[in-house]
Amino acid sequence: MASRTAPDHHLTVDEARRVMIRAQLLTAERPADLLDMVRRLTLVQLDATNAVAPSADLVAFSRLGPSYQPDQLDAALARRELLDLRSMIRPADDLALYLADMRRWADGTTLVGWRRSFRDWMAANAVCRRDILTHLAASGPLPAKDIPDSCVVPWKSSGWNHQRNVGQMLDVMERCGEVAVSGRQGWQRLWDLADRVYPEVDAVPADEAERERNRRRLRSLGLARAKAAETQVEPGHVADAGESAAVEGVRGTWRVDPELLAQVRDEPFDGRTALLSPFDRLVFDRKRADEVFDFDYALEMYKPVDQRMWGYYALPYLCGDGLIGKADLTADREAGVLRVNRLHRDVEFDDAADAGLHAEIDTLAAWLGLTVDG
Repeated sequence: MASRTAPDHHLTVDEARRVMIRAQLLTAERPADLLDMVRRLTLVQLDATNAVAPSADLVAFSRLGPSYQPDQLDAALARRELLDLRSMIRPADDLALYLADMRRWADGTTLVGWRRSFRDWMAANAVCRRDILTHLAASGPLPAKDIPDSCVVPWKSSGWNHQRNVGQMLDVMERCGEVAVSGRQGWQRLWDLADRVYPEVDAVPADEAERERNRRRLRSLGLARAKAAETQVEPGHVADAGESAAVEGVRGTWRVDPELLAQVRDEPFDGRTALLSPFDRLVFDRKRADEVFDFDYALEMYKPVDQRMWGYYALPYLCGDGLIGKADLTADREAGVLRVNRLHRDVEFDDAADAGLHAEIDTLAAWLGLTVDG
């Protein structure tokens, strides 16, 4: 019977946590600015929920502190330093890593599974696709609601996209690199022809691009599985990027960024406190957060009120190298207050952890232009 190859590294739980925190720019050393932050994180997810603040702004606030203002993100998008690519903010420089995939979608011959079904649906509605390109060429950028629906085969879904034909067509066309998000009116995406939005860059060959995306993803996560369940936007796995690792008390093998691991082992860890968006990449993989941080968490805004444990939009609380609680907060802008509905302490807080949480809530409230209530 063949023996399994021993992992390159054996990490304690503390080391694993610190690698992940350092990768996500949540140590005391803050990134230089918004562009530096996005380049190192590789992406910031957009979400319109404004119970406290939009997720992208919360992610930036937790890294940059109160010096960050939302208009900085708007300005970087307007200058095309950042791109809105499938509701993920990405560095414009990274577009070259996605062009080969876009061309594969446009060709369609090698697609399988759900990708093939999406592409086949677009092909069945070729007239609608051409109409969209014509409308955008003449009048773009446009929101989806201003584009006529000429689909002959309706989009079928059990979810909220059922028969939202134009929106789904635009999403598939974005995957093919034909259209792109030029800006937003509120949270409505404004669509235009891709060649009016995207910078002119040479595509990185598909295999090389995938390896580089995996490498950058591992750099931003610090620690990840080689394989994970497939998602339609950003994968959670990194294939053979980095080096293999075992984490004390956690089953299975991981991939670790060796440079980050060396920094954790060679340099003192200087942590800090932070309130995180529910979509923050440190916690977005709930299983990974549970395995490494022993952090039980779910976004509960879609649950009935009587089934919520932590609140509609509870923010995970990072203290040093631990995820140790959640803050159920609501920004009541009409009343001018940040309401503290409940604070959940997953472990017993010492005085420093308690003071850090309250200080972070105060800083968040001031950044929002609100006062704390509760």
